Amino acid sequence: MSSGKIFFITGASSGFGRAIAMAAAEAGHTVIGTVRSSAAGDEIEAAAAGRIHAVTLDVTDMNAIPAVVQTVEATFGPVDVLINNAGYGHEGILEESPLAEMRRQFEVNVFGAVAVAKAFLPKFRERRRGFIVNVTSMGGLITMPGIAYYCGSKFALQGISEVMRSEMAPFGVHVTALCPGSFRTDWAGRSMVRSRRSVADYDDLFEPIRKARLEKSGRQLGDPAKLAHAVLTLIESGNPPPQLLMGSDALKLVRDKLVRMAQEIDAWEQLTVSTDG
Repeated sequence: MSSGKIFFITGASSGFGRAIAMAAAEAGHTVIGTVRSSAAGDEIEAAAAGRIHAVTLDVTDMNAIPAVVQTVEATFGPVDVLINNAGYGHEGILEESPLAEMRRQFEVNVFGAVAVAKAFLPKFRERRRGFIVNVTSMGGLITMPGIAYYCGSKFALQGISEVMRSEMAPFGVHVTALCPGSFRTDWAGRSMVRSRRSVADYDDLFEPIRKARLEKSGRQLGDPAKLAHAVLTLIESGNPPPQLLMGSDALKLVRDKLVRMAQEIDAWEQLTVSTDG
C-alpha cells in the first residue's frame, strides 16, 4: 500500500470512524479525525500515540464546516480521502416515533454528511483527484421494522452518493458508498436513540426485534478492525465500486432483496408497461 495520503474522518472517536482512523494512522497516513468534544479528542490522540490529529466539529453545525476544512488543509496539506462516517442509529416504530427524532436523524446522517462532502467537492474537483467514502449501511439498501428513520436517512445518503459519484467522475474523483451489515460497534448500544413504546398493537412485531438487537449488541459477526483494513484496500483501488457491502449478513440480505425485486418486477410487468402511449 502506498503511504502519504491525508485522511479526513468524521466521527473518529468511536465505531467505524475510530477503527479506520487507527488503521490509516498505523499504515503511515496522516489522519485528521473529527470529534464532538475536546475530551474525546484528547483520548483518541493519546490512544493513537499522536498519530491522529483530532479537531472538534459537530457536523450539524453547517456554518463551521468550511472553516474547519480550510484550517485543516492549511495546516496539514490537501486532503486526499474523506471518510464521511459521523452518524448514529434510531430505533422506533414509525407511528410512535416523534418527527423531531426523524429531523435530528436526517440532520446528522444526511445533511451533516452532505455538508462535509460539499466542503471538499470544489477542492477535489480543482485538484482532479480525491476519494470520498460515504458510510451508509445495509439499511440504505434494505429495510426492517423499527428503523424507518435510520433506513430513510441511509437510503437518502445512498442515492446522493450515487449522484455525487457520477458528477465527480469526470474530474478523477472517486465516490463509494460503504454499506456495512452488523458489526461490533456501539450502533445498537449506547449510541442508539430509542423512541418510547406507546402502542401495544406493535408488541408482537417489534418487541422480539428490539430484544434480539439488544442481546446481539457487542457480539455481532462483523469486526470493525477488519472493515477498516478493507477500506484501506478500497482506497487503493483505481476502479472502486459505487457501493461496497461489508459483512456476510449484508451480502445475503441485499442479494435476497434483489431476487425479490426482480420477481416483483416480472410479476407486475404487464401493468407497468400498460401506462405507455
